[in-house]
Amino acid sequence: MVDNPANTAYQRAAAPPGGPGGGYGTPLANGGGHGGAGGADGGSGPGAVAPPRALRGRRRRPAVLALAVALIAAGGLGGAALYTSTGKRVAVLALAQNVSAGETITSQDLAEARISLDPALRPLSAHSKVVGMRATTDLKAGTLLTKDDLSNAPLVTAGKQVIGVAAKNGQLPARRLYPGGSVLIVSTPSAAGNSGSGGGSGSGTGSSGSSAKSGSVQPSYAATVVDVGQPDVNGTVVVDVAVPATQGPAVADLVAGGRFAVVIAAQGGGGGG
Repeated sequence: MVDNPANTAYQRAAAPPGGPGGGYGTPLANGGGHGGAGGADGGSGPGAVAPPRALRGRRRRPAVLALAVALIAAGGLGGAALYTSTGKRVAVLALAQNVSAGETITSQDLAEARISLDPALRPLSAHSKVVGMRATTDLKAGTLLTKDDLSNAPLVTAGKQVIGVAAKNGQLPARRLYPGGSVLIVSTPSAAGNSGSGGGSGSGTGSSGSSAKSGSVQPSYAATVVDVGQPDVNGTVVVDVAVPATQGPAVADLVAGGRFAVVIAAQGGGGGG
């Protein structure tokens, strides 16, 4: 059996010295032994092999641990906030039935809907006070109600006059007029065979041929619809309009002559006589 050199060297280093020379007392194979002189052999032998050193434990850094915990907590809070903001449902106002532009909102027109919050949507809260307000456009059932859909601004403000316009068939557009809508009262002198009392107040004088010359621009007056009546037996509809006080007399004279047409003005547009 062959001894391990490392184990043999370790045993030799640990064995007590033999004899006054500090040598080993173990006899050799030829019968000799290490005596006093042999002590030098013991001192000059292979060096002792130290036992394996234990692995040094990893040093934990509190700052790194604290940062990791903070990041985990921040991620959890962010996820919770995102879930709450996208999953929370709020009560808003919706239309229970169709509402035409200019009509007054009633409680029967409204319904409550619950939707998830979305920055792109800005519906009115279910607690908003909208009954009695006026629709600014045609509203369809099932749509959410926004502040731009309603108005409570007065139709007749300071400096305005209200004039009743009795319009016959052909003097009104096919599209329904509604309170708050913008219209133009346009002079149409060629609509009559000759001029009348209404022709001299802003629409020109003389015969229809001279007052409606090619390329001539007839006066028109911007007005706001205040109310629309029901047609009578002859199909005449009275439309109340508000005009500036400075134009009230001219508009009244034009309407009395019967040579006019009511034209729907472009949104935000208007005209003046």
